[in-house]
Amino acid sequence: MTIKQLQKICHKIAREKGFWDEERNNGELIALIHSELSEALEGLRNFDWNNVAEEMADVVIRVCDFCEGRNIDLEKAIIEKIEKNKKRPYRHGKAF
Repeated sequence: MTIKQLQKICHKIAREKGFWDEERNNGELIALIHSELSEALEGLRNFDWNNVAEEMADVVIRVCDFCEGRNIDLEKAIIEKIEKNKKRPYRHGKAF
């Protein structure tokens, strides 16, 4: 499965489950992605690796849903960013 296909599936399910019945606010959508990362951190704090994996999956699902809903080609963006990162200096020239 490609990232483009995954993106379409995630958005289709979100639409079917009513998450796009009304116009979505970009800030809210990004905050929901952030909340999934916070839940993954909580799983990590509790040494619950199954929960960490599940929450990280939620992060990817929400990112895919957001990108499809906003006509962002995530697969293309990832490939372009990887190529950009290859050309950056070690640690991007920073101490940390």
